[in-house]
Amino acid sequence: MRGGLRGWTALALAAVLAPSALLAHAVVYPSRSQPGAYETYVLRVPNERPVPTRRVELTFPAEVTVVSFADVPGWSLEVVREGGRVTRAAWTGTIGVERFVDLPFIAVNPEGEGRIVWNAVQTYEGGERVAWTGPEGSEEPASVTEIREEEAEGAGGLALGLAAAALALSLISVGLVLRRSREAEPRTSR
Repeated sequence: MRGGLRGWTALALAAVLAPSALLAHAVVYPSRSQPGAYETYVLRVPNERPVPTRRVELTFPAEVTVVSFADVPGWSLEVVREGGRVTRAAWTGTIGVERFVDLPFIAVNPEGEGRIVWNAVQTYEGGERVAWTGPEGSEEPASVTEIREEEAEGAGGLALGLAAAALALSLISVGLVLRRSREAEPRTSR
């Protein structure tokens, strides 16, 4: 019994600590997308140091075509191109202590299935640099997006189910409104 309790305690501790560990990395969202899609990606960068972050750099893999960037208030953007292709972006601004920033961009995914590895570098006030370029499971892992076909029935089935539920709720709401308006009408006797 005691060994089982230790196992459950370790599992509970891991469940509590895992989310905070995940938040301490520069991560590109979404973590899964479809081949050839124009995807709105967001590089989320938290500041886990006691000093502000001043610069964030992201290198774009050769198989990704970046088409545009969103303006982020308080941040300036430097885009590096090679042969007309966007290869890197560097944002300069401030991420305060215990804060994060979202840096959105739109890119076209490769046509085939695979993995996109996003290498980011975070520079803190004072010059400390953290390179989020390591393998999965390392202390400073690069973010990864899985590129694969979604099963048409699964994704379409969910969307169709949600649409049907929304329609049903709309019809019920209209019916209730009509019923209440009829009940509220004054009745006249002849």
